[in-house]
Amino acid sequence: MRATSHVRSATLPERWLVVDASQHSLGRLASAVAMALMGKDTPNYTPSEMNGAFVVVINADKVKTTGTKSDTKMYDYYTGYPGGNRNVPFARKLERDPGDIVRLAVKRMLPKSVLGRDMQRRLKIYAGADHPHAAQKPQPLTQMRK
Repeated sequence: MRATSHVRSATLPERWLVVDASQHSLGRLASAVAMALMGKDTPNYTPSEMNGAFVVVINADKVKTTGTKSDTKMYDYYTGYPGGNRNVPFARKLERDPGDIVRLAVKRMLPKSVLGRDMQRRLKIYAGADHPHAAQKPQPLTQMRK
C-alpha cells in the first residue's frame, strides 16, 4: 500500500505558461487557464496548496465567443448607491478593457477563498501580442481544446 503524498508549494519550481486568446473561445480558454492556475494539470495536485503555474494570456482583445454572446452578453456591477445597478454590454467592455473579460471568466472558475485570490494574482493578461515576461521563459499551454 502506498502513502498519499502531500506536496508543499515551497518545494515546487515555478512554472510559467503562455496562451494566445485569439485562437480559442472565451469559455474554453478560461477553463484551461483556471485548471493551470489551480495546478490540476499536474500529477501532484494538492487542493490546499498553491501549486499552480503563472499564466500569461496574450491577445485578449481578439478573444472569440460563440453564438450571439457578443451581442447579448451583459456584465453587471453595483455602484454602492441606491439604484446603482449598472449593465455593460460585451462589445463596450471588449473595447474599453479586453483583459477584464478574460479576468472575470477565469475568476468565476477559481475557488472563492484566500487561495483562489492568490491564484488570481498569478494571472497576467495583455491585450496585444507583447508581454514583459520573456525572461521567465513561459511555455505554451498545451492542454487546450479548440
